[in-house]
Amino acid sequence: MAGHKLDRLSSDVTFELAEIFRTLKDPRVTRYLLTIVRVEITNDLSYATIHVGAMEGIEAAKEAVKGLISASGYIRRELAARVKMRKVPELRFVADDSIEHSAHIARMLESIKTEDGEQQDD
Repeated sequence: MAGHKLDRLSSDVTFELAEIFRTLKDPRVTRYLLTIVRVEITNDLSYATIHVGAMEGIEAAKEAVKGLISASGYIRRELAARVKMRKVPELRFVADDSIEHSAHIARMLESIKTEDGEQQDD
């Protein structure tokens, strides 16, 4: 499968998964503000790895992943109804801490910027 087509399919799956996540009623999922960081689909469409991050941190993401794994059958069925694919991939959910990591880097850059501003005032 061409890279462009796989990227487009990955984008479509990401969009639809975000919509499906809103319909879930599991408190492990609905309690947190979740973000789909990345969706990786294998070339043969057998597996899709969904990297999920939470604004509350990696522990919240891990708990949400447990809820998503328990609802993976429902999510896969809904995905099949919404996205036109020959074969619906098996879903694998992974907790991702990139949101927390990027927030940490932003805080570090901000502190450097404020220290730089203070040094210029002196």
